Amino acid sequence: MSRLHDMGARFGDGPVVPDFGQEPVFKEDWHGRALAVTLAAGSLGQWNLDVSRHARECLSPVDYGSFSYYEKWISALADLLANQGVLTSQDMIDAVATPHPLAHRAMRSENVAAVLAAGGPTDRKVTSKPKFQIGETVCTKRAENRFVSGGHTRLPQYAERSFGTIVAHRGAHVLPDSNAHGLGEAPEHLYSVALLAKDLFEHPEHPEDEVILDLWESYLKGADDVKA
Repeated sequence: MSRLHDMGARFGDGPVVPDFGQEPVFKEDWHGRALAVTLAAGSLGQWNLDVSRHARECLSPVDYGSFSYYEKWISALADLLANQGVLTSQDMIDAVATPHPLAHRAMRSENVAAVLAAGGPTDRKVTSKPKFQIGETVCTKRAENRFVSGGHTRLPQYAERSFGTIVAHRGAHVLPDSNAHGLGEAPEHLYSVALLAKDLFEHPEHPEDEVILDLWESYLKGADDVKA
């Protein structure tokens, strides 16, 4: 079943038209505030980046299809705040008069630059050796979460069950499929995989163009395993 956010290479959505920097960073004043409050709420430590992504994917199809980019962000944030017990629906309507238990975690303006510069590294140490080598041909599996039915995954549907070539090994990183659902970081080896446009799309404009995706080890199987 197609996830509502997984719209890459879908027919009927029209071309992507880049603005090449001609548009302002934030078209409306509230767009910048929506980004700021989402990042600030993340500093409360009640969810991780993958949980936050999945919250946007869990918006209703009607809302996801009609909301603008930052409407998706702020709506998903409201869901996260309520679902994680940080605020109630009423709290988001009325000002909260009493100090919040998480007030000590609030991001202060003087710390914003340092926090953003530090980022949130996802590389981890693992004892296992990488299963695949640079130059090896691999095949992607189905674009599904093996832990949670309908759950979050970073394998786009347009690239499922396609052959590609390992072009880089990126070390081990947190597995979003697990981390988005509170099942632990479950780090895995991460690879950059080159797939040809002619193997991904029915009518590619440039068939020999490469699409390079960063894919976790559990998303892949060896070419020999496919043939067996």
